[in-house]
Amino acid sequence: MNFDGTAVVFKALGDVHRLKALHFLATADAGCCSTGQGVCTCDVQERLGLSQPTTSHHMKILVEAGLVTSEKRGKWTYYTLSAQGLHLARTPISALLTAVPQTQEEAV
Repeated sequence: MNFDGTAVVFKALGDVHRLKALHFLATADAGCCSTGQGVCTCDVQERLGLSQPTTSHHMKILVEAGLVTSEKRGKWTYYTLSAQGLHLARTPISALLTAVPQTQEEAV
């Protein structure tokens, strides 16, 4: 297991604004966004209620962690969730759950 990479993913997930951005990307439909071409920085900014530089900073962290992919189109950057990156977050949790004694798991 790559503990450094896992730590980067969980650090990215450790901020409420980034969690809200991920939720927005997961639930946004193609017509929801101002350009109609996907979720761009301006749409995330509007949803989060943050300044453009702050929004871009949060999105950059999500991209660097591999949780989100970005595509530059003209002056706009468009974002999508990365299944591979989200798998990086799920795998260590699944591994830990298999190590939990059966008696504790039944209590949950």
